[in-house]
Amino acid sequence: MTTSLLGEQDVRHFNEQGYFVARGLLDPAQVAEVRDTFMAMAANGPVPGLSEFRHDGRPVYDSQDPLSRYPRMMHPHRHMDKPVGPVARKYMLYPAIGQILEELMGEEPIACQSMFYFKPPGARGQDLHQDNYYLRVSPGTCMAAWMAIDDADEENGGMVVVPGSQTLQIVCPKKADPTRFFTTEHVDVPEGMQEVAVRLKAGDVLFFNGNVIHGSYPNSSKDRFRRALICHYMPASTRELSHWYEDPMRFSGERVYVSGATGGGPCGNTDTATGPH
Repeated sequence: MTTSLLGEQDVRHFNEQGYFVARGLLDPAQVAEVRDTFMAMAANGPVPGLSEFRHDGRPVYDSQDPLSRYPRMMHPHRHMDKPVGPVARKYMLYPAIGQILEELMGEEPIACQSMFYFKPPGARGQDLHQDNYYLRVSPGTCMAAWMAIDDADEENGGMVVVPGSQTLQIVCPKKADPTRFFTTEHVDVPEGMQEVAVRLKAGDVLFFNGNVIHGSYPNSSKDRFRRALICHYMPASTRELSHWYEDPMRFSGERVYVSGATGGGPCGNTDTATGPH
C-alpha cells in the first residue's frame, strides 16, 4: 500500500475547515518549469484558442486592463500541440496530487479541468464564489488543487477562503463589483463565518472542497505576478458534470465519460455556467 502523504491532523483540518495546504509539494525546478513554459507561451500576448476570449473572438478585457495582456489560459492540458499542453497535463495528473486528493476524497479522483492564471501587477481579483456552481458535480462536489507558482499573499492578491463553508449548499450568486473583480459572480460570507487569507509560497498546493467560498482581491503590488496553475477534480462516483468539462480523465490518462448535468441549478436556469470560470 502506498505510504500516506497526510497525517490524521491534516485530514481532520480539511474535513473541519474545507481546505488544506500541502507545503512545498512542487520543488523549485518544477515551479520554474511551469512558470517558464507559460510565460514563454504568453511572450507575444494572448494565444487564440488557448487564452480567454469572448465567444465571438473579441478580447474579454479592455486594452487598459493588465489582464488584456495576460488573460487566463483555459484548459491548457487539451493543447498537446503547444508547449504548455504536456506541462499542464503533467501537473494536472501529478501523482502526489492524485494521492492527496484520494486521501481527502476517500475515493479515486478524476481530473476535469486545468487553468493558468497570470494575475500581473494591477490586475483585479476574482470575487468570492463556489467552484461547484460551475462544475455541477453530482453527487457530492468537486475539488481544486491550486498550485502556487509565485509566493501569494495579501499584497499580490493571494487566496482567501471561508473556513467551514464546505458544509453549505451551492447558492445562486449576486453580481460582483466590476471595478475590483474580473468575474461577474459574488457570494456573501455567511453570518457567523469569516474569510481568512491563505499565504502560500511558490510550490505550495492549496486543496479545497468545491462548496468552499473562496476568491482573491486585486494585485496591489507594483512588480509581483501571482501566477497559479489550477486544476479541478471530481470523485470517481460522480454521475453528472457540467458539459463544459468534456474530457475528464483518470490519473493514468484514461478518459472517463460522465453525463451532462441536468436540472436548473441553484439559479433556476438550465445551465448555471456560461463556460469554465
